[in-house]
Amino acid sequence: MIKQRLNYAELAPAPYKNMVGALMALEKGALDKATIELMFMRVSQINGCAYCLDMHGKALRESGFSHAKLDTLAGWRVSHEFSERERVALEWAESVTLIAATGAPDSAFEALKAHFSDTEIADLTFAISIMNAFNRLAVSMRQ
Repeated sequence: MIKQRLNYAELAPAPYKNMVGALMALEKGALDKATIELMFMRVSQINGCAYCLDMHGKALRESGFSHAKLDTLAGWRVSHEFSERERVALEWAESVTLIAATGAPDSAFEALKAHFSDTEIADLTFAISIMNAFNRLAVSMRQ
């Protein structure tokens, strides 16, 4: 069993509360819950956040998300389960999550425009960024 290093939510309640508030604001935004949860799951896979994988995997299953999609998410590039809209969102999620290596290329951003409005792209990028922040907290503090 891995022991949590610090309870960051209790030690820094104001920043934590604001991050949770940002997540809740996404639920009132332009994107559907399934897209948000799919991005949360993929970002958490990349970052190796077991806590978030468990939480978002459960949320996706409980919402009726396809088990085949969930089972093949790590291999989405070669899976036939994902729509083009999901593929461009997943590409963007990977590009933003691995930004030091990718630079979030124009090709990944431009591909979004065929499937998402500008508002949806902004919300998508916030969802990816917020989940990256939560993953970094959870992994670094061994949540």
